[in-house]
Formats: sequence, structure tokens, C-alpha cells
Amino acid sequence: MDRSFPLNGFPLNLDLARVPSPSYIVSDEALEKNMAVMARVKAETGCRILLALKAFAMHSVFPLLAKTLDGTCASSPFEARLGKEAFGGEVYTFAAAYSDTDMREVLRWSDHVMFNSFAQWRRFRPMVEGCGRHIECGLRVNPEHSEAPAAIYDPSAPKSRLGIRSEQFVGETIDGISGLHFHTLCEQNADALERTLAAFEKRFGHLLADLSWVNFGGGHHITRADYDVDLLIRLINDIRNRYDVDVILEPGEAVALNAGVLAATVLDTVYNAMPIAILDTSAATHMPDVLEMPYRPEVVGAGLPGEKAHTFRLAGPSCLSGDVIGDYSFHAPLEIGDKLIFLDMAHYTMVKTNTFNGINLPAIVRHNAAADTYTIVREFGYEDFAGRLS
Repeated sequence: MDRSFPLNGFPLNLDLARVPSPSYIVSDEALEKNMAVMARVKAETGCRILLALKAFAMHSVFPLLAKTLDGTCASSPFEARLGKEAFGGEVYTFAAAYSDTDMREVLRWSDHVMFNSFAQWRRFRPMVEGCGRHIECGLRVNPEHSEAPAAIYDPSAPKSRLGIRSEQFVGETIDGISGLHFHTLCEQNADALERTLAAFEKRFGHLLADLSWVNFGGGHHITRADYDVDLLIRLINDIRNRYDVDVILEPGEAVALNAGVLAATVLDTVYNAMPIAILDTSAATHMPDVLEMPYRPEVVGAGLPGEKAHTFRLAGPSCLSGDVIGDYSFHAPLEIGDKLIFLDMAHYTMVKTNTFNGINLPAIVRHNAAADTYTIVREFGYEDFAGRLS
């Protein structure tokens, strides 16, 4: 099977005999190419760009990313700590709600804390001001404008729990607040941001004169080949110039877009109305977004069902009946021991894995094409499964 494929714009030949199966394999060169795009945006706008840990938290590559990015954004005390200890730079933390315990930990590691309601801000303001560190606080707002392609990822969906609506500012003060944060995008281009900004300004623009920053959230597919980087730069500079505020972006997926793959092996083939290949990787445990989004990941050398001579259903080894990755066609029938490569598996994969059924987690590997090295960063075992149970 041809294992030469375009990974973020350049060919990468993988020798799968040199890595465990299954493995996440992340390319240093692909990450560096993504960072070059981020660096251009920063240079031409003066904005700050943070890594969204919810999407990509492979901390062995943090030193590479920290050369360009300004820090991390977190959604929990654990992410905030990882960002501060392993990445450095600024840590921005947002959660839909904090407990007292959470807030005490968040304040240890964060430089900015964003609140999802005035009630939470009032509750924790004394704790913030008494923590002994300078921490800037912000409010997450709901622009009431939907762009996300799937309801599960739409923070502005009807009855959403995320963000303060404009009418909820009536009778409230923003004293002590440094900035506003919104998030509406999901794997989208700059035109979606342009429409969101119009809705945001309509409802909240009058507040910006008293603030120092605005956070555009994540979901910006900045490193995608067809992304309109020029428009993004114009939008950032327009807001900065008109309101005299700093602009912050929180891409996660774009940082690792097309930077990694998941390599797997065929364990068995069975037949039930069609050929089915059972792999050593699982949609349910190793790539949950395949079931949650849902979507069909690309496989090197494979086509759509019926496009090539032999169509197989690719499925995982778990006991979940729906542990199915999708239907693919191949030039030759799949056989036990064949290797498959699933593309674009760095983001929203490692961060979402689980050990349902006691299925082991994929190894994590860094690949450097220039040096022809495969560095096995982490392998997992029984202790990782048993250690999270009691």
C-alpha cells in the first residue's frame, strides 16, 4: 500500500515498522508549518494567539509551539496547571461554572479568568482580588449568532448554557472586568468570524471603550489551505484600531491541523452482507469525534464505497455494536496484518481517548522527517487502565 501522502502540504513517508500499532504519529515539520501561519497573523496584527488545550495537549511538543504562541487557554484546573507548568506564557481559563475548589486551583495557575455569568463573577471576585496575584477577569458573552455546522458544537444554539446574553447586562456593572470573550466557530473560515463580529458589535460593542481586550475564541481554521488569512488580519486590525483593544485568538485545531495521523493494523476480517475489517484501533476509544460529530476520517490509499474494487467496513475491537469508523474501498482486499493510516488525527483525538473495555490507548510518537527519527513519547499499559478506576 502506498504510504506516501500529503501531510500539511508536503510528502511524508512513514515506516510503520518502526512504531507500535496503534500509534498517533505527529510531525514536527507540519507543526512548524502551522506555526509559520500563526506567526504571520501575529506579526501583521499584534494579536495574541493561545493554544486551546481542549483540542491539543501533546505537551512534548510545547517547546516547539511556544516559540510562536503566547500561551494556552484552559477549561479546567488541570488544563490550567498543564499550560503554566509545561507551556509557560499566559494562561487564560474559562469554565461554564467553577466550584470553590476549582477556583482556588485556577487562581494558582491562571493569568486571566473568564466567567460565564454575573453570579459567578460576583461570587468569586473577592477570591480573585484576595489571591495575592494580579489576575485579569473577563466575561464570556453570547452574540446570539450561530455559525457552527453541528448543534452539539454551537455555543449560540437556543437555550445554550454558554455566554451572557446582552439583556442580562441591564442593571449590571463591568467594574473590575478587563475584557469580553465570545466563541461561535467550529472548523470555519474567516467569513464566519466576520458575520460573528457584526453580531457581537451590535450587542456588545458599546462596552469595549471601557475594556482592554476582546477574545475571539477558537474554531478558526487558520492553517487550512483555503483559509482567508488576509481577511482575518483585516478583521483583527479593524477591531484593534476602532476600539483600542488587544485581540486574542484561541485556536486549538488549527495548531495541529493535518499535523498527525493514527496508524493501525487489521486484526481480522469477517463478512456480514459486506466485508468487515476489525482493527486494533477503535472509534469509540481512540477517535470519539468520529461518533460524536459524526464524520468519516480519510484513510491513505482508500476511496469512497464502491469507488475502488473492494469495499470494506472498518470497525473497532470493542463490544460496542456501533464501534464503526466507516466504509472505504481499496484496490485489493484487506488482509490480516495490513497497515492503515487515518489522516488528521492529532487534534481532538489524544485529548478524548478513553479505556472503555480495557482497550489500550495508542502510543504517541513524534516524527522528524529531516532527521528520519521516530521518537516514541509515550506507550500505555494496564496501569493506565486500572489507575483510573477503584
